Amino acid sequence: MALTSKERLLRALNRQTPDRLPVTTHHVMPYFTNTYMNGIGPDEFFDSFELDAIRWPVPVKADASKGEFLDPAQGPPKFLQMSRVLSNDWRIESEQLLDTEYQTTRYTVVTPKGSLTTVLQANSYTEWVSERLVKEKPDLDIVAAYQTTPLCDTNAVARVAEDFGQRGIVRGFVVPFDIYGQPGCWQDFCCIRGTQQAIMDTYDDPQWVHEFLGVLQRRKLAYVRSLKGSRYDLMELGGGDASTTVISPRLFHEFVAPYDTPLIEAAHEAGVRIVYHTCGGMMPILEDIAAMKPDAMETFTPPAMHGDTDLAEAKRRIGDKVCIIGGFDQGHYFKDCSPEETRAYVRRCFETAGTGGGYILAPSDHFFDADVALVRAYAAEARSCLYNQSAGTSPASLGEGP
Repeated sequence: MALTSKERLLRALNRQTPDRLPVTTHHVMPYFTNTYMNGIGPDEFFDSFELDAIRWPVPVKADASKGEFLDPAQGPPKFLQMSRVLSNDWRIESEQLLDTEYQTTRYTVVTPKGSLTTVLQANSYTEWVSERLVKEKPDLDIVAAYQTTPLCDTNAVARVAEDFGQRGIVRGFVVPFDIYGQPGCWQDFCCIRGTQQAIMDTYDDPQWVHEFLGVLQRRKLAYVRSLKGSRYDLMELGGGDASTTVISPRLFHEFVAPYDTPLIEAAHEAGVRIVYHTCGGMMPILEDIAAMKPDAMETFTPPAMHGDTDLAEAKRRIGDKVCIIGGFDQGHYFKDCSPEETRAYVRRCFETAGTGGGYILAPSDHFFDADVALVRAYAAEARSCLYNQSAGTSPASLGEGP
């Protein structure tokens, strides 16, 4: 009996065996849909390829009892953004700057102790920070004293879950820092401070780094505790700056795990599953991430995509502890190859990581440029990867065709 996409994904997240290989993608990038699919929305994208769908709502609310409020000037949040929460002591102003190549915006955070500025730039692909918010160590005092605390709007998430029904899962992410950030404490720190500078800080002044990470963690903990009753199926934590292609396992043990582990524990207390995202190197810290007890791990980036994942070895070492999400080489099998090669790679991923369930096929992070026919071959082959229901655990050599 065929499962719904929601049932299929949840079985995999619970390390159970579904009817067939769950297949999805890590976010639907607007650049791809605008360039190759006439600007369709994420729901239409999933429907077009018959993928197991995900919705990514991140509705937040302000704690009025603390004098906080949603930014009335922000407008609808952009892709992977959330509404900003302000107060009379934490105001955010923006100014468009002239630039001949990129859309450039300067943001100023205004507080009673002074102002902080950061500059973001964007092109048709993505957005990045060109001027970091925290330039001097005393800037942390401003953040610690006045940063606001977004809370989950559980009623809004429940409405999304009700509307989405069995089409797929509802997934969010632990709130990042205002203006530009990412879910994990260390990843957020790197966005605010700059990755290279953040690594240098761990050697020059580790106590200051611990203090900063604690400030970021307290804000995230308040948000995670507000998730109770939200009907999220999965919440993302972590970030690529915690991967071993960026930092050493020693830095991970000292500056990443101690701050993100309590967030996982708090999410579980709120009844929400966590996926820990580490695009890049993972193999030296596989067991360390699994020991933090997330429900799932991603993205298992292969060496050809500048990661280090041996998918078979990863399955052997942690497949009984977490759901594995990812492992697909979108750089080589969504472009410049034949559909047969794409299908063969999908089948290889299934046979490598699919045994016993607990595996969701997905690209190892985002993709922008891709051949639509190859994405269609990817989805079709995954749908033909059936589990042997009589045995209940093993991939079956059966196919339904495109």
